[in-house]
Amino acid sequence: MKTTDTIGFIGLGVMGGPMCRNIATKHPGRVLCFDLSADALAALADTKAEPVDTVEALAAACDIICLSLPGGPQVQKVAALIAATAAPGTVVVDLSTTTVASARETAETLAASDIAFADCPVARTREAAQQGKLSIMVGADPAVYERIRPVLDYIASDVTHGGAVGAGQVLKLVNNMLVFANTVALAEMIVLGEKAGVTAETLLDAVSKGSGDSFVLRNHGMKSMGPRQFPDRSFPPEYVLKDIGYVFDLAADTGVRLPAAARVRDYYEASVANGMAGKYFPGVITLVENGTMEES
Repeated sequence: MKTTDTIGFIGLGVMGGPMCRNIATKHPGRVLCFDLSADALAALADTKAEPVDTVEALAAACDIICLSLPGGPQVQKVAALIAATAAPGTVVVDLSTTTVASARETAETLAASDIAFADCPVARTREAAQQGKLSIMVGADPAVYERIRPVLDYIASDVTHGGAVGAGQVLKLVNNMLVFANTVALAEMIVLGEKAGVTAETLLDAVSKGSGDSFVLRNHGMKSMGPRQFPDRSFPPEYVLKDIGYVFDLAADTGVRLPAAARVRDYYEASVANGMAGKYFPGVITLVENGTMEES
């Protein structure tokens, strides 16, 4: 990447907005942004990020284009617009979570217009996005990876090059499935401890000092599940189910059975069915408290 490169950012949601802010703060060149939400664009008004009216206008003006979109269908739709308008040699950096097959299909669509592609899904929390301390898993040709690495360093403290296109999504899906499963297991253990007379605060503190420690415990457990405080505008169970669906798509493609993951999926399906849609997914602990899962 050149310091004079113009970077575009499409999708300024819960994670995309903070990522774009970090890029606008740290990149010496121009930064353009696009989102369908006027409020999302207004949230960056105090930065140098320049709003544009269309995806096509952004694509035509940028050397590197970052995407942070809800899923594969949206990425493919936007990629088609970019393929029709961006200059040859442009690089698309997809920070979204999609299926592996979708990432590879998007790469083929863009390659037909001599546009490079890297799947670079992000992990960790909105707070990490705000701090520029995300973990990013990358699927890209080595030359493309070297070109985009400075952009990734604007928004992440840890970057892993997993291999060719699609590898980033494989790593992200494995990561997310482990987070979702760990959250369910931790929910059960917090409630078990409380019923046995140990407070969640004490339990989490003690386990954090032992071999049961984890990122989920220190973040979702200590900050949300223990005190039962679930912030707005955070990752909801319906997004969890989208990612779990991608995991099972990959399992079907590779012939791997995932019975434990299937049980975890049951929890989040029950979460949505019991009025928790749109709420922070660690709220799954309420299903353990009220005995919902005992009936299934």
